[in-house]
Amino acid sequence: MPQYRRYYQLGSCVFLSIVTHQRRPIFQQTENIQKLRLATAQMKAEMPVDIVAAVVLPDHLHFLWRLPENDWDYSKRVGRMKVLFSKSMGDVGYEAKYLSHSRIKHREKGIWQRRFWESTVRDSAELEAYANYIHFNPVKHGYVSCPHRWQYSSFHRWVLSGKLTRDWGCSCGGST
Repeated sequence: MPQYRRYYQLGSCVFLSIVTHQRRPIFQQTENIQKLRLATAQMKAEMPVDIVAAVVLPDHLHFLWRLPENDWDYSKRVGRMKVLFSKSMGDVGYEAKYLSHSRIKHREKGIWQRRFWESTVRDSAELEAYANYIHFNPVKHGYVSCPHRWQYSSFHRWVLSGKLTRDWGCSCGGST
């Protein structure tokens, strides 16, 4: 098995992709998105991080996180967020059809994939490209026709701050 090494840099900005186990659409339920928000808020209270951009899709999440200047450990934050969310789900994910022998042995639920994907953002052009990817992702996956129609995204915050216009990436001209 190949040895994967993550790149850690103090105060970096990282793009993250976090996927549910077997791509289960657990975030189709609004109450699970609320549990994720609470888990993320608690993780941020314990280990500060600036969420630059985010999107929650039924079976995966994307984040752009900016770490504090004296910190590099995004993995610890991802792990903590996953644990807090999993605990909030109670017995969900313990169904036998989701659990391999290895998951049972390690007392894992069938909620998250074990790993996550990350990329350290090198400059402002890359930051913009990742943010655009995040905000357009619901359209890419066919959930909506325009970014402004997906409510579980930082797109709306970016529009309010003037970083994007409401009709960015839009096929309807920004109308509802």
